[in-house]
Amino acid sequence: MTAMLFEAETWVALAFLVFLGLLGYIGVHRKVAKSLDDRAARIKAELDEARKLKEEATQLLAEYRRKRHEAETEAQGIIADAKAEAERLAAEAKAKLDEFVARRTKLAETKIAQAEAQAAADVRAAAAEAAVAAAEKILAEQTRGGLANELVAKSINDLRKKLN
Repeated sequence: MTAMLFEAETWVALAFLVFLGLLGYIGVHRKVAKSLDDRAARIKAELDEARKLKEEATQLLAEYRRKRHEAETEAQGIIADAKAEAERLAAEAKAKLDEFVARRTKLAETKIAQAEAQAAADVRAAAAEAAVAAAEKILAEQTRGGLANELVAKSINDLRKKLN
């Protein structure tokens, strides 16, 4: 056994055991364990935080998808309303145009009828004037004297009353 005391490996082993004993006495193993526990707790907290962030992101994604769907639905509703409004305005414009054309046609027909009536009245008046003038001339040539003048004047007045 004394031979063992002179060997370097023995002294290295003995120094190693003393070193381990010293580390144990100082409490390095507790500090290492505490450090590992702290690191594990920190990693667990980071994982929990990451899980929480993932859940929040999933909820946000679902909410944005829902909002997008609602916006698309609303946009389709707006488009449908706009189409209906455009069709309604087109129908109103067509109705107004038809009404305008009907009014203008009626006005034109009324003006034409008035022009025809005026032309007929003018022709009748001209014919009456011509008839009166012709009758006056014929009666003046055929009858002479006071009676003739009286008959002509009376006939002219009667004829004017009848024709107008």
